[in-house]
Amino acid sequence: MVSAKKTKKTYESINNKLALVMKSGKYTLGYKTVLKTMRTGKAKLVIISNNCPPLRKSEIEYYAMLGKVDVHHYNGNNVELGTACGKLFRVCCLSIMAAGDSDIIKSTPGATQ
Repeated sequence: MVSAKKTKKTYESINNKLALVMKSGKYTLGYKTVLKTMRTGKAKLVIISNNCPPLRKSEIEYYAMLGKVDVHHYNGNNVELGTACGKLFRVCCLSIMAAGDSDIIKSTPGATQ
């Protein structure tokens, strides 16, 4: 069992890296654009909120498996993911195409690179 302090620290570090991607990287927000970037092969990492509908989540994971894209399951709901992105709306999923100054693609759990 992971301690609460450890999970909070990793949660905050993901938020910080995500904020850096929003400033300096290339990303898309939303289900349709995430599928589009995975189909074209531009996505490097996909982040999914924990309250994403199961059918939508499984479809994103399936596309990611076909395109060999890393998937990170965000530890908060879509409101918290939107806030972490610096947006005032809910974000169910997002794809990162270029990390910019952040090292989020290499450092997320489950990343293969």
